[in-house]
Amino acid sequence: MSEQTEKVYGVTGMTCEHCRAAVLEEVGTLEGVTGLEVDLASGRLAVRGAGVADDAVAAAVAEAGYQLAP
Repeated sequence: MSEQTEKVYGVTGMTCEHCRAAVLEEVGTLEGVTGLEVDLASGRLAVRGAGVADDAVAAAVAEAGYQLAP
């Protein structure tokens, strides 16, 4: 079993509570995710879990209609 870690990403384009909810919903469905935090003011997405791949997070964020910051 993989060790629990926290990774922090920047997300561009989020401006409201609906944006935040969409990102939480999509990223929250990824296998291995055990916790999430989204801060609208900073565009920060913190993902806690085990074995969560960066490309999977990027794809989930894209599915919500946003992009990871470069």
